[in-house]
Parts: sequence; C-alpha cells; structure tokens
Amino acid sequence: MNAQRTRVMLVDDHAVVRSGFRRLLEQYPTIEVVAEADNGEQAYRDSAECAPDVIVMDLSMPGTSGLETMRRLLARQPKTRIIVFSMHEDAAMAERAMRFGASGYVTKSNAPEVMANAVLAVAAGRLFLSPDIAHAIAIFRVAGEGDPFKLLTPREFEIFLQLVAGQPATEIAANLNLSVKTIANYHTVIKQKLRASSDMELVRIALRYKLLK
Repeated sequence: MNAQRTRVMLVDDHAVVRSGFRRLLEQYPTIEVVAEADNGEQAYRDSAECAPDVIVMDLSMPGTSGLETMRRLLARQPKTRIIVFSMHEDAAMAERAMRFGASGYVTKSNAPEVMANAVLAVAAGRLFLSPDIAHAIAIFRVAGEGDPFKLLTPREFEIFLQLVAGQPATEIAANLNLSVKTIANYHTVIKQKLRASSDMELVRIALRYKLLK
C-alpha cells in the first residue's frame, strides 16, 4: 500500500453521504479519494481501474448488495481493505461482515471523524470497529448468546438477508448471478440450518438479531 497517500473509494447509493465523506477525508493529507460508486456493480467494475487501498462500502444498496460485492472484490483483490459503513448496529451483522473479510465496521450513527480514524487504521494494517459496535460485540460475547448464523456459509447468509427483506427469488437470482432453482435450493438449506419451518420464522430470527429495520 502507498505509504504516502491512502487511495480510497466510497461506495454508497446516497450522493450526499459520499460528498460529505469525500470532503471530510480529503482534509487529511495522507488520504486521497480516487473514486465513488453508487452500487456494487459499479464498485466492482471501477475498482479494477482505480486500484483503491481502502474501500468504504454501505451494505444496503440496490442490485448487488454490499456483502456480495465485498466477496467479489476480495476474491479478485485480496489485499484491498474494506470498511463496512452501515446503519446496522447489531453484533451479529458486524461479526458476519468481518468473517466475509471486512477490515473495519463503522455505523452511520457515529461522528464523521470516526470514519477518518477507521481509514487510517485499516490502511496501517489494523482492524477497526466503531465504539458502539465494539461494545455491542463485547456484550454479545459476554452474554454467551449463540450465533445461529455461524451455521450458514457466506453465500447462504447473503441469500438469507435478501429473503427476509422480502426480495423475490427471481430478483435474488439476478443480484447474485445464479439461477432461480439454485436460490430455491439455498432457501431450503437455510431453513433447515436455522430450524425454521417457514419464511415467517426466518423473519422472526432476523428481527431477533436486529438484522431487519
């Protein structure tokens, strides 16, 4: 990674959010925002050309989601560091994102300066969690609460999130470049692993772990 300037890409479907963080990050002489994208497909395509050191990415975007985009990016560019920037403030989502390969996790309820600290930290090779997420994970672990999602593979978890959000199988298949039949098979396996007899039970599980807003 460039020791002088850290190259950053901002990925969020809200232009105002990207603009605000661009202005903030460019106040730091060691940070350079080299690209912006408003969806996962654009992020995947453009990152190959601009070669960012750090990608700041929202999880909830139209089309290909942040988790699927992150998986694809890291498969192609494993040295890229990704900071998840999300409205999800729960430990289960943060831990899952880190298992997907994220180097940092910052919630949107934090002060903007926290993101700058996150970029500098992951650029230096450290993991970074915003204080609220670090606290949530600590409580989650101390309480000894089981994580049912550890039974799911990354692809299964990604499909689970889209299912409980109410997306139809055809849309999920298009987002993930899979067939509708494959999505149906994943759907069955997910219900078996989470011991859910119906989609409503899947939704209840998601609500319990604050994966739905």
